[in-house]
Amino acid sequence: MKGNPGFLGLPKHFWANVRSIGQKVGYTVRNTGRIRVPTLAEIRRAFGSLGLTVAHIADDDDNLTELGARLLSYFDYRAQVLYESVQPRLMETDRAKELFEGLHANLNPKCPIPMNKQKGEKRAPAYFTGIINMLVEANAEGLPCDYAPRELTTVTLKDMPLRTLARWVDGAFPGAVNPIAVWEVKEYYYTTTFGSRVADGVYESLLDGMELEELHQEEGIEIRHLLMVDGYKTWWLDGRSYLCRIIDMLHMGYADEVLFGYEVVEQLPGIVKEWVEIAKGRVR
Repeated sequence: MKGNPGFLGLPKHFWANVRSIGQKVGYTVRNTGRIRVPTLAEIRRAFGSLGLTVAHIADDDDNLTELGARLLSYFDYRAQVLYESVQPRLMETDRAKELFEGLHANLNPKCPIPMNKQKGEKRAPAYFTGIINMLVEANAEGLPCDYAPRELTTVTLKDMPLRTLARWVDGAFPGAVNPIAVWEVKEYYYTTTFGSRVADGVYESLLDGMELEELHQEEGIEIRHLLMVDGYKTWWLDGRSYLCRIIDMLHMGYADEVLFGYEVVEQLPGIVKEWVEIAKGRVR
């Protein structure tokens, strides 16, 4: 999923409003768990409790400003895309296992297939990561790829470090030094609750995105940043509010694309082919 062009490139203060509203109004409706689409009345109450004005959103007669209209439109869009595009693509273990085994039989991969971190009967291949690795390999036209970098991503200039990111990523093409693309995988099939480890994963992706944005703005160097998440129960039943934050992060420009569950099959091959063309251009 790419961001909606109507909500890309918006100023930082737009997202400050989105976050402040989310903080006080909430991302989901208590008891029902439905994605919340804040109303103007709810925004008025929220900002009033924070001691903030709503004059930049609407006048006293509820006439919306341009910013206010865009905010309400965004909240409506965010809920719509989560229900129509994200929910049906998130997979649970059985569906991911079936997809993994089918791809494995058809592609006969040579790429690494890591195991999950479970024990006993739940010990198995990391299905989503394996699916991603196989799809990358199948579309990389034989070019190298680091499927699990054990080093910090580094961008160099004249053989000297220009930027070094703060944390390891889950994959880099073609490698962790001067990559064309990096990606992160948040695969949670067996998690029983939406715990701090899962929430931290969202904020780690945000940190990576902010560092890559700074690199692009200050040095003119672009590294594609891809986030891929799966696990229906974890993300949809327990972590819907964090799905809202991921959609926000996408439109803030901190990820070039976010792929949800089965969407990797639909979109990742084409994305990798774009990386290959960039790599070929580097060689010329």
